[in-house]
Amino acid sequence: MPSHGAFPAIAAVLSLLLGCNMAQAADFYTLKGHGGPVMDIAVSPETGEIGSASFDNSVGVWNNSTPKWLEAHKAAVNVVEFIAPGRIASAGDDFSVILWDLANGNHQRLAGHKGKVMELAISPDKRLLASASWDGTIGLWPLDDAGRSTDGAAVFLNGHTAGVNALAFTADGGKLYSASVDGTIRLWNLTEQSEERILVQNGFGINVISLGRQDEQAKTQWLAYGTVDGITRIVDIESGHVLHDFTFDRRPILSMAFDPSGGRLATGDGHGYITVFNTRDWRIERDFRAALKGPIWALAFSADGSSILAGGIENIVYAWPIENLAEYEPMAASTPSFLRAPEEMSNGERQFARKCSICHSLTGGSARKAGPSLHRLFGRKAGTLSGYNYSDTLVNSKVVWNETTVDLLFAEGPDEYIPGSKMPMQRITGPQDRQDLVEFLKEATK
Repeated sequence: MPSHGAFPAIAAVLSLLLGCNMAQAADFYTLKGHGGPVMDIAVSPETGEIGSASFDNSVGVWNNSTPKWLEAHKAAVNVVEFIAPGRIASAGDDFSVILWDLANGNHQRLAGHKGKVMELAISPDKRLLASASWDGTIGLWPLDDAGRSTDGAAVFLNGHTAGVNALAFTADGGKLYSASVDGTIRLWNLTEQSEERILVQNGFGINVISLGRQDEQAKTQWLAYGTVDGITRIVDIESGHVLHDFTFDRRPILSMAFDPSGGRLATGDGHGYITVFNTRDWRIERDFRAALKGPIWALAFSADGSSILAGGIENIVYAWPIENLAEYEPMAASTPSFLRAPEEMSNGERQFARKCSICHSLTGGSARKAGPSLHRLFGRKAGTLSGYNYSDTLVNSKVVWNETTVDLLFAEGPDEYIPGSKMPMQRITGPQDRQDLVEFLKEATK
């Protein structure tokens, strides 16, 4: 059985000799380099390149095992989308949409959302980028022939009563479906820039959608959606009638991918399962335990449809050949520190594991993490570690990290103690818990 660490040797050699793209090789492989959980995966249909978005604030673009890193986001990156060959878009918790030129690394930042951006979709003609935000709006960004933002003003569609999670353009590009935390799927007329109708009203929030583009013989076009309460449902896009309903005791449905050429739809859930459906007869082809610990946040098919790529709580992208999924081991064979049983750790280590470890390491050289390394933290002025992109707030602060300042950081919370920094809101209200954390960090960061 292949190991998790790399390509099988023969496949790697063949890939180099033949110049094959990794996304086209029907074999198991992993992509390593991120410093936090993988939140989204995209595959270029033209080149087979793989894009990955991570909690570590970065985007990776993979032609081989060495990625091109795109660094401009100021918080976790939730979504990545290929616009055209050489052009990619990303968005995240910093409320920004960023357009990237892969040839030179230049980027455009598109501002206007007032909440985290969860999804991006590109129109079939590549002239319009749509963004879904937790501010309840959908952004429409005109693009030129080179995939850059034009001088045309962005339009924001309003109608959802809660955050928007997912988007899908119709085949002609004239309409757009959106799904929301409010439990609805809405259809928008982009010519009129207005809501046309509500297709679905669900009792729980809808996380993901996919629009079926069937062959000429298909009589019914469909839309699939996955919900917070664990339902994967297929509906007729004309009538809204339910065509198929798949409900497991696994929730929520967090990711979804569609391969029209292969006639497959895949979902990833909060219990670590990937389920693959044959969309021609709607039977379940595979139901694979892809992660022993944690959810499947990211899911995509390879360019040729032979492999399924996934990401979750680990900082690794995994790719499995679909035809023999059952022969391979799942991801997350080891338990991340923040998921370890409390009795396995001291109280100070437990506070670090639950509050800090997903963003910070205790050793040097971890620039890929969402936060800087804590190695040799005590006595260091805030905002001075080389290689990390700090906020201006920390760079200009006069804070020096010691027992008192670390205690105050968690007693008041970063939003109060250092307002304007990139640190998420974290408080530890118990004085003993804060003291135990400080004592742990004093030893662990030496």
